[in-house]
Order: sequence, then structure tokens, then C-alpha cells
Amino acid sequence: MTKPVPDPPEETSTPLEAALRADDLAKNREAIKRALDFYLCPPPGKPHPASTMFLVQPDIDTESLLAHACESLASANTLASDFADQLGRPQRNTALAIQQIIMLAELAVNRALDRVDPHA
Repeated sequence: MTKPVPDPPEETSTPLEAALRADDLAKNREAIKRALDFYLCPPPGKPHPASTMFLVQPDIDTESLLAHACESLASANTLASDFADQLGRPQRNTALAIQQIIMLAELAVNRALDRVDPHA
């Protein structure tokens, strides 16, 4: 079986050409690493400052926070119940499920509030 194209001739390079080729390979590897680091490992940016539009004062005690959360959940429970009464069958089930989740969260907050102030 004969080949239609002969084998390419073996490359003979001088030590200078080999050194230049190794230098080019090192530069290419460095450029590839920089490019990958730029896209895959971006430098950490400055953290964004927290918005002060809605801010909970850091010195408020846990009992006050839990009491406020409990009152908010009780209001949400009432709103969901009233809203469910105005809906048809499929939507009512969804609203009642939301109300149940709110009620369970309210129970958990009440329990936490009892643990913070057991004498109340």
C-alpha cells in the first residue's frame, strides 16, 4: 500500500529556535492563565453598603423583635384568611395553604418569645 502524500520531513531545529519556541509556549501559558483567571476567578469587589431605607436598629432586644414578628404574622394570618374567603375553590386552597404557613411561623415565633421571657 502506497501513501499518496509522503511523510513530512523531520524538523531540525537549532538550540536558539528551541529556546524561542519554549519562551513562546511559556508566554502563551501565562496569557491563557491570566485570561482564565480574569473570567473564572474575578477579584473580590468592594462589598456594597447596606441599604438604610429599611433598617432595624442593632441595639433592639430580641424580645422586642420577636414580639413585632409575632404581631406581623398575626396580621398576615388575618389578611390571608379574609382573602381566602373571597376566592373560588382552587385559589382558596392556595390562599389557605399560605395562611397555614403563616400560622405555623407565628406559632414558632410565639414559642421563641416564650423562651426569651418565660414569666410573661
